[in-house]
Amino acid sequence: MALLEIKDLEVYYGVICALKGISFEVNEGEIVTLIGANGAGKTTTMHSVVGLLPPKNGSVFFDGVDITKQPCHKIVRMGMTQVPEGRHVFQELTVYENLILGGYLVKDQKQIKDDLEKIYTRFPRLAERKYQIAGTLSGGEQQMLAMGRAMMSRPKLLMLDEPSMGLSPLLVDEVFEIIKEFNNDGTTILLVEQNAGKSLAISDRAYVLENGLISLSGTGKELMASDEVKKAYLGG
Repeated sequence: MALLEIKDLEVYYGVICALKGISFEVNEGEIVTLIGANGAGKTTTMHSVVGLLPPKNGSVFFDGVDITKQPCHKIVRMGMTQVPEGRHVFQELTVYENLILGGYLVKDQKQIKDDLEKIYTRFPRLAERKYQIAGTLSGGEQQMLAMGRAMMSRPKLLMLDEPSMGLSPLLVDEVFEIIKEFNNDGTTILLVEQNAGKSLAISDRAYVLENGLISLSGTGKELMASDEVKKAYLGG
């Protein structure tokens, strides 16, 4: 069953057409990746899905409901959360305060407490730094905080935009392991990522975006084996 369904999505920046009628879906329980070069339309797609960038044409359905014209806060309430490119943690707040803000829609205080403990268990460094100002954390720690904050809302669909950007190879491996853990716990994942090898390796399915169009699609394994993908994205 499709949890997220994109139909004929067209998005413009002024007179420039950034997405040219793309269609794809993310089924419940999957990890689906969008790969492509800079400017291909990956982040534009994310912004359109969450209501930050209204499309000129096309539709976005989430859990069977048309959310094309819904504002961001209503989409979050329905169970969709995004970790944006660049992390965007609240720099002047503590780790703990950032996480609490991630659960601002949750009214059950016991649930918030339980979820905090889960986040601290999964990210021990955040537990160690819970009262540290977020802006003083390393890039890897800020990425973990952004992911932990997103999970505080217990999303059905977690969207991650370039989660490995700017991280050391060791931390990149850790981030991808965490993404798999989230998925194993029942969270559906839509991943935008330039590290094609790592993302395809953990993906059930993937789509290649080129100049605002989907040029290829298939399972993660199929795209990893594609000569076209190897040449363009895997250095082969």
